[in-house]
Order: sequence, then C-alpha cells, then structure tokens
Amino acid sequence: MPSFTLIWLLAGAVLCLMELLLPSAFVAFMMGISALVVALLSGVGLGSVWLQVVVWLLLSTLLIVLSRRFLQPRQRKSKIQDAVIAETLTEIPPGKTGRVLYEGNSWQARCDDDKFTVPPNQRVYVVRREGTTLIVIPENLLSH
Repeated sequence: MPSFTLIWLLAGAVLCLMELLLPSAFVAFMMGISALVVALLSGVGLGSVWLQVVVWLLLSTLLIVLSRRFLQPRQRKSKIQDAVIAETLTEIPPGKTGRVLYEGNSWQARCDDDKFTVPPNQRVYVVRREGTTLIVIPENLLSH
C-alpha cells in the first residue's frame, strides 16, 4: 500500500510548479496548496483516501474562490479625461482609423461621427477610449 502522504506531497509540488510553467490564474497553485494541506492531514491520520479526496476538492474550490475574490485585478478607470485635446497626424476617413498626437504619443484614432472626415493637423477632442483606439470629435464640429 503506497504512502498517501507522499503521493499528496508530490501532487502538491507538481501542481505548484505547473503554475510557474503554465500560468492558470492561480488555479493549479491553489490546487497544489490544497494537496499539500491534505498531505499534512494524511500524515496525522486523516481517514480514508476518499475522505482525503473530498477534503482536497473542497479546499481547492474554497481557495480558488477566495483567490478570485482577493486577487482579482481592480477595474482601472481610463486615464483619458473627458474632452482633452489632441491633434490629427493623418486624415481620419469616415468609419476608419487614422493617427492623432495625444500627450506626446501617436495613437490610433477614429472619429465619433462615422460620416465625417477629419483632415490632418486638426485639433480634436478625445471623448473616450476603446482599447488602444481613441474616439475623437473635431474641434470645428463642436463649434457649429
């Protein structure tokens, strides 16, 4: 009869190392920690293998849920403020993207009005950001 404590220790070590090689958002790591805890419990006489497996499953689930709750990245608000000024570097055709100079960097940009062409070297207002694309409105469009 194999030593279940040793099996749980090996399983825990393998799962924890797997997290380093194949990141799984701490799932493998939490399962590995659970296996190490079960190895300790097995070493002090935790009953049958089935009870050990049930404890491992419950502990793994609990640790994964808790890690999601406490390690989940907070939603960061966009650093782009409402109605900040940029300047077009290229033409922005209707419904397509062009480039704008915003805070010293070149950004991909699209006009908020899909029917309007924005010529190069024109001041625009950045109204929002969608991924890596800035949504802009030409300055002269707002003055009408």
